[in-house]
Amino acid sequence: MARTKEFDPDVTLRAAMDLFWRKGYEATSMQDLVDHLGIGRGSIYATYGSKHELYLLALDRYAEESGDSVLETVSVPGPVLPAVRGLVLAFLDESLTERKGCLVTNTAVECAGDRAIARRVESNWDGLESVIASALVRARNQGELAVDKDPRALARFLVTLVQGLKVMAKVPDERRMRDAVDQALTLLD
Repeated sequence: MARTKEFDPDVTLRAAMDLFWRKGYEATSMQDLVDHLGIGRGSIYATYGSKHELYLLALDRYAEESGDSVLETVSVPGPVLPAVRGLVLAFLDESLTERKGCLVTNTAVECAGDRAIARRVESNWDGLESVIASALVRARNQGELAVDKDPRALARFLVTLVQGLKVMAKVPDERRMRDAVDQALTLLD
C-alpha cells in the first residue's frame, strides 16, 4: 500500500519556487530544498523528480500566476491604453520595490544555456507579448491607438522594456528607469 503524502505538493511547490526565486537555480542545493521545504530528498524526488525538474515546475507555476495577473490588468472593459500604461507602471513600481526581481528574468540571466529552461523563458515572454499585443489591437480597433502603430511590435518593445527594468532592479537607478518608461509610453500616443 502506498504511503499518504504528509505534505501538500502544491504548497511545497510554491515554497520551492520562492526559494529558487530568492537564491537562484545554481545557488540552491538539494540540501537547501530539503531544509526549506521540510521534506526528505526521497519525497522531493518521488513527487517532483530532480532539482532541474522541480525548477521547471516552479517556473511553470510562476508563469501561470504572473500571466493571469497581466491578463486581468489589460482585459478590463472600456479604454485599453490606460490599462496598458498602468501595467507598465506596475512593472516599474515592482522593479523599484521588489529586490528579488522577476523569476523569469533572473532565470534568463542565470540559465540561458539550458535549452529546457530557455524554452520556458521564451514561452513566458511570448505569452506576455501576446496578451499585450491583443490589448493593443483592441485599443487600435477602439480608436485609442493610431492605425499606423503595429500592436505586435509595440508589445515586443514593451516586453523588452519591462524585462530590462527587472534586470536594472538589481542596482536600481530610479530616475533612469522612470525616464525610460516615460519615453516608452509616448509610443502609445
